[in-house]
Amino acid sequence: MLSPGNDVGVHKPFAALLTAVLSFSLMQTMVVPALPDIQHQLGASTTAASWVLSAFLLTASVATGVLGRLGDMFGKRRLLLISLSLFALGTLVCALADSIGLLITGRAVQGLAAAAFPLAFGLVRDEFPPERVPAAIGLISATFGIGFGVGLVIAGLIVAALAWQWIFWIGLMMILVAIAAVAVFVRESPVRSPGRVDVPGALLMCGGLVALLLAISRGHTWGWGSPAIIGLLAGAGLLLLAFALVESRVKQPLIDLRLLARPAVLTANLAGLIIGFAMFGVFTVLPQFVQTPPAAGYGFGSSVTEAGLFMLPMAAAMLFAGPVTGAIGPRVGFPATLAVSCAFGTAAYLVFATAHEQPWTIYLAAGVLGIGIGVGFSSLVNLIVQAVEPRQTGEATGINTIMRTVGGSLGAQAAATAVAGHPVTETGFLAESGYTTAFVVSAVAMALAAVAALVGRRTIERQAIRQPG
Repeated sequence: MLSPGNDVGVHKPFAALLTAVLSFSLMQTMVVPALPDIQHQLGASTTAASWVLSAFLLTASVATGVLGRLGDMFGKRRLLLISLSLFALGTLVCALADSIGLLITGRAVQGLAAAAFPLAFGLVRDEFPPERVPAAIGLISATFGIGFGVGLVIAGLIVAALAWQWIFWIGLMMILVAIAAVAVFVRESPVRSPGRVDVPGALLMCGGLVALLLAISRGHTWGWGSPAIIGLLAGAGLLLLAFALVESRVKQPLIDLRLLARPAVLTANLAGLIIGFAMFGVFTVLPQFVQTPPAAGYGFGSSVTEAGLFMLPMAAAMLFAGPVTGAIGPRVGFPATLAVSCAFGTAAYLVFATAHEQPWTIYLAAGVLGIGIGVGFSSLVNLIVQAVEPRQTGEATGINTIMRTVGGSLGAQAAATAVAGHPVTETGFLAESGYTTAFVVSAVAMALAAVAALVGRRTIERQAIRQPG
């Protein structure tokens, strides 16, 4: 274990873990500004190019739960190094790709690094002094959104100055640094949750999640009422129901369903689903909004790089909000900080919806939203970490990450549908009302998450009274 008084012993492992999760977080969106160039150079259709994002999302959702649980069983550091090594391999394939099929394959392999988040949370809890755990978890949680916003800015600059392949070459350099840092500075956790690998449970969960996320990501393109989407949703429901039945009967399940029923875990997962919905909704439509020429009656005619700069206040706010929440949360309670985060988010989305005529209001709302998301992500993970045994950390935080991913997929599709669902105006651009609708929907979602946090807080407090100590 790391000594509470050994600052160097704490800082180096934490820097290594932060580098690992940041490398993954950046790669979520760095490819987005490059998609037009990729589509043109590789001669791909719009549908094929969209799979560059979808393949990453699908494998990330699967890896988060499965590898997080395996880390609890066989060692979190070991699984983190395996995850990062696969990440490096996938990034190399992307950098060398000369066809859209090969690029999609590389992106699918890259998604396996999503397990870095639950594994990093588990290592922090197992190896860091208890008083430093909440703040460390807060910063790692915030990195999920920080990389998302910063990746858009960096990628725009790289594509403008070099070529889209350099997104992956530069990303690979960072991943290799992360692998070396984890190997040298991070000790293996002695905390284990022994057991056999629940292969049937893993296959059912993977199949259900892939079917669900594939339906969500393709619904707008294929049509929500199409036989393919209906079939995928029905299949996802059946597979996940079968997964629940199998897990309730095996002695050593992949996911302990009783764990998910705990008030703190249930509150965090429900709020995580809703916050993910709201966050990815604005990430999807805000760049498109600010890039619209003023001739449309709204928008600022921003370039790809300038559109990314609108995200910087959000990323900067998250950088500070996460650790601060980790310091304050133990005193006031993480359900309370979660509710406050949702209030910030609601206010930000209302500004986006009602006062988007000037660039400064967008920057202001982005900063307020960054506070909300940073506080929210930190609160979610700390809520779970406080509620479960150390041996269950990877399993529980992995499921929470999946909930945010599913919520984000739903939010992105809902926002895109809201914008596209309004008719094109006489100017030839999408109607401003579509964007307003998307922002209002996100505001309502954040308000619902605040309600969930407050209800969960009362339930958690009642349980604490019934079970003192």
